[in-house]
Amino acid sequence: MLASISIGVSGLDAATRRLGAAASNLANAQSSGSLPGQPGPAPYAPVQIVQAASGVAGESGTIACAVPMVPAYVPAFDPQSPDANAEGLVAMPNVDPAQQIVQMATARLSFAANLKTVQTAMAMTDQLLALA
Repeated sequence: MLASISIGVSGLDAATRRLGAAASNLANAQSSGSLPGQPGPAPYAPVQIVQAASGVAGESGTIACAVPMVPAYVPAFDPQSPDANAEGLVAMPNVDPAQQIVQMATARLSFAANLKTVQTAMAMTDQLLALA
């Protein structure tokens, strides 16, 4: 039973990280910065969550890591920005709002499924202990 709970909790953690990354990406999607090699602040660097099976012997579940999106920015024309170069270009985060909304929906469904796994394992443990 403990393995089922461990798997479910690792899935809850991964879903939480996925939701946090998507929310942060959406919140910063319209921020701009200077192009590389230009003076001024760097643009927001969006991240994506990569999940993999736990590689630790004897452990079950998943691990989730935030990795930078490649490319992290796209040039955009905004001559009014204080970060614009001589051609009027700024660096905008490479964030696709539709993709981030899909990530949020995926995180919600994953969280619900993993929560149900934990709840079911806990209920089974309770019933097993009641038999003793």
